[in-house]
Amino acid sequence: MKHAHLAAVAAISITAALSANSAQAEDLTLCWAAWDPANALVELSKDFEAQSGHKMSFEFVPWPNFADRMLNELNSGGQLCDLMIGDSQWIGGAAENGWYVKLNDFFDANGIKMDDFIDATVTGYAEWPKNTPNYWALPAFGDVVGWTYRKDWFERPEIQTAFKEKYGRDLAVPKTFAELKDIAEFFQKREIDGKTVYGASIYTERGSEGITMGAMDVLYSFGFKYENPDKPYDMEGYVNGPGAVAGLEYYKALYDCCVAPGTSNTYMSEGIDAFKSGQVALQMNFAFTWPGFETDMDVGRGKTGYFANPAGPDGEQFAQLGGQGISVVAASSKQDAALEYIKWFAQPDVQAKWWSMGGFSCLKAVTLAPDFPQSQPYAQTFLDSMAIVKDFWAEPSYATLLQDAQKRFHDYVVAGQGTSQEALDGLVADWTETFEDEGKL
Repeated sequence: MKHAHLAAVAAISITAALSANSAQAEDLTLCWAAWDPANALVELSKDFEAQSGHKMSFEFVPWPNFADRMLNELNSGGQLCDLMIGDSQWIGGAAENGWYVKLNDFFDANGIKMDDFIDATVTGYAEWPKNTPNYWALPAFGDVVGWTYRKDWFERPEIQTAFKEKYGRDLAVPKTFAELKDIAEFFQKREIDGKTVYGASIYTERGSEGITMGAMDVLYSFGFKYENPDKPYDMEGYVNGPGAVAGLEYYKALYDCCVAPGTSNTYMSEGIDAFKSGQVALQMNFAFTWPGFETDMDVGRGKTGYFANPAGPDGEQFAQLGGQGISVVAASSKQDAALEYIKWFAQPDVQAKWWSMGGFSCLKAVTLAPDFPQSQPYAQTFLDSMAIVKDFWAEPSYATLLQDAQKRFHDYVVAGQGTSQEALDGLVADWTETFEDEGKL
């Protein structure tokens, strides 16, 4: 009982500290995207309200409009948001434009150590410049592109037999992208339970970031690099090298062979719908979708399996990072109270509860706990995936860089214009122009 007593004392101390820090109760507004994890955070935050006396309000914007709406808010110096859970790619612009409060001194004063968080999330969500100890956010929601599959279909004896007859190997979770394509082709237009099903749901959305997140998720493992590791912004032969070209050709081939009709503009929500409705055998999507599948009436209860992004032809294995950090908005007049929220949110017991509610904690005390891999059917896949992440440019000009990628990838993969080499050569030209305009080249 000693530990329980200590925990109780600690909880009282934390409550007292939070209360002492709040000279007056304030209304705080937290801004984020409108999705299931945000609903879980509303519930979690009731504990903060009870402890601190502050009242939490929330502004949630659907993903397709999230960046435009919130970046406009930050850029205009608006005071709608006291706390922002902003996308990982915003961190460069937010730091350089003074939109977020730098958190180093606050972390030091409160014993919050970035070493306690998954390394990739610190780099991806908190740091600017990258790989320097300059922190503008606390890692809040770990996310990564991975795959779900219809485990119940894979386990059917007649399907296993048919697959082995065709491919000479057992039907199992793919270890390589080549194996994944075989599986997608095998299920494409197959009849299961009297219904025609399709191979895979992949990202093809043109308007925001969808097809870039999907294509990059494949290109990394084929050898794509954003720049020469020894010479920043030197992209020739890295963005458009032979491996990257082969990777984009693969992504188009997967689109051409193995998706459902009418899926030329799909992203997260369309993938969720396709998988839950039994339309596809494989689905590319961010990890945030996984808790919802486990509780779904049609694909829950053991029918869904999870696997990390497979390896490319040379054995390289990476995955596209998603997720966000939580920041204090520099224009807020309630920064002290907002910092209290971050201090509360960083606590190990709060992070453990966050995971149990469907939030993806980035705290090592949670994710490296001995019982974590057994805590959810997807927990080990989350760990495996977070160990291999890469992220898109986090440059202040990321929005322009992203628009270029969206157009080049969609024109080639979905519209069938030109070749993979031409698409990536064009992307190098686009990105070079942006960096030249900024004086970085």
